[in-house]
Amino acid sequence: MFYVKLKRLWPVSVAVSGLLLLGCQSLSNALPDVPAESAGQFLPITAQAVMADQMIELEVARTGQQQATGLMHREPLPDNRGMLFPFPSARKVGFWMKNVPVPLDMVFLHQGQVVGIQNSAPPCTNRPCPVYGPQVPVDQVIELRAGRANELGLQVGDSVAVKDLEAQATP
Repeated sequence: MFYVKLKRLWPVSVAVSGLLLLGCQSLSNALPDVPAESAGQFLPITAQAVMADQMIELEVARTGQQQATGLMHREPLPDNRGMLFPFPSARKVGFWMKNVPVPLDMVFLHQGQVVGIQNSAPPCTNRPCPVYGPQVPVDQVIELRAGRANELGLQVGDSVAVKDLEAQATP
């Protein structure tokens, strides 16, 4: 009798196990990979910007995950380095300094022209974190070491030429 009950329950238990496994797989696919708390992302230099006759090498945060991580958990950038956040179309943006241990300058661009500058945005120490950005649409943002925009003499209305090195490398 026990054998007969097990034989009847076998297909049901296989079906339930399969559904549980599918549910776990769907849940794991829905959760994004989170970077290690102490490891910052380092992207290759794939663009350059000319700001006030100075060449700045840019790491380019192209994907949503790269943009969300940005310069979290990173040490101060050298003078000739920055991170570019390109957007496929102009939009209003807000940047915060969560998990960024050093102050940053943020240069907000639209069609190659500076439309806003946030000088020395401090690391976020209280929740909610302040959000920085102009009240006008932008299509690119460049983050620099704190104080660098001032050193370059950048002002709203200045032109910034950004060159995509990847597009240049393809024949």
